[in-house]
Amino acid sequence: MRLLIIGTLGGQLTVASKIAMDKGASVTHADSVEQALAVLRSGRGADLLMVDVALDIKELAERLAAERIHAPIVACGVTNDARAAVAAIHAGAKEYIPLPPDPDLIAAVLAAVADDNRDMIYRDESMAKVVKLAQQIAGSDASVLITGESGTGKEVLARFVHNRSQRARKPFITVNCAAIPENLLESELFGHEKGAFTGALARRIGKFEEANGGTLLLDEISEMDARLQAKLLRAIQERVIDRVGGARPVPVDIRIIATSNRNLAEAVREGIFREDLLFRLNVVNLKIPALRERPADIGELADYFIKKYAQANDLPPRPLSAEAKRALSIHRWPGNVRELENTLHRAVLLSTGPEIGIDGILSADGTRLDQARGGDIAAQAAFAAEQVTRNLVGRTVAEVERDLILETLKHCLGNRTHAANILGISIRTLRNKLNEYAGDGLPVPPPHNGGGSELRGAA
Repeated sequence: MRLLIIGTLGGQLTVASKIAMDKGASVTHADSVEQALAVLRSGRGADLLMVDVALDIKELAERLAAERIHAPIVACGVTNDARAAVAAIHAGAKEYIPLPPDPDLIAAVLAAVADDNRDMIYRDESMAKVVKLAQQIAGSDASVLITGESGTGKEVLARFVHNRSQRARKPFITVNCAAIPENLLESELFGHEKGAFTGALARRIGKFEEANGGTLLLDEISEMDARLQAKLLRAIQERVIDRVGGARPVPVDIRIIATSNRNLAEAVREGIFREDLLFRLNVVNLKIPALRERPADIGELADYFIKKYAQANDLPPRPLSAEAKRALSIHRWPGNVRELENTLHRAVLLSTGPEIGIDGILSADGTRLDQARGGDIAAQAAFAAEQVTRNLVGRTVAEVERDLILETLKHCLGNRTHAANILGISIRTLRNKLNEYAGDGLPVPPPHNGGGSELRGAA
């Protein structure tokens, strides 16, 4: 965690910096906005700026934006003046902290901004294999390619690798290759000299140099244009970079982790990604399964997010009702862990009873989660069938078949036609099986009103 403190506030910010250092932060001081910008351009970087509220926070925020320097601002003042706090936040600060500093408050701010202590939350065996491999290779300097759908937690896994490496005490720098315009990405990565192009008012150290000694995460690497891919390949091979407008190469010592939600081998075949760069990046591939492919993680993650957002909003953590758990378990989660987190955040804020019920489990548009995909009954049923088949050891074929048929029928809301199509059997076969189960005294879901009328006498 790199903290840049700007201003003095009569020594109170110095006290805050000592508290931050005790919490493990690396602290740099600057007396003014101009000095702070010089520090940030120099490559020392910062994960958080704590700024004297008397300084021009609006100017600071605007100049950071103009130079594409991303670091949250926390304003600090020696009073609890609400107007000063509101003005600072309107000017661009994320938070306002009254001083003298409270050690617990400083620690909470550092933890909230850095979030470097995030661990991998998992229970499913498929995710456990990925985490085990990540632990095995963390201590090396090998380049890592992390793949998976959007929202699966690729950056969290990258931080996990960095925090368990020999570079853990050095910077972890992230560049989102998809979010930065193509004509600016080169300067962002490699830096530039003063006057290298219009708007280059001073030398700016790029992310490669800022990450020196640590780890550079190239997020969504597939979005990088071919010309820049060639420069990246040279940087990885030779461990030197050229600043835009620079006269000499600059050596760097970094570990590269890249992420992609696309199939890079396919991108190579399409001619939009360099094969030699893929080989350099893909020394180790960590492929994160989609959330729907690791159902055992859903409940574990749900509990974690409930506790996290209950604590953040000073609310009591409420357990999930059985119906709410069921809704979470059968949802397909196209947005993966990110979608699950947002769903549980909403649930924590909206729930008022002793538990989080189904009415609090809402999709982004406010629809109940179990109704949001009502037109996709077949997809939900297929997912349910997939879950049923995950644990087959020690059971007879007849038992597995029975549970598969009944569970699929249940998730089709009793619709025999849908269930037969999903199971790949005829209506007659399904009817005979249901009659058999009913004869054995097993509960069989009644027919759905919208279909399967030819089976109304079957159960």
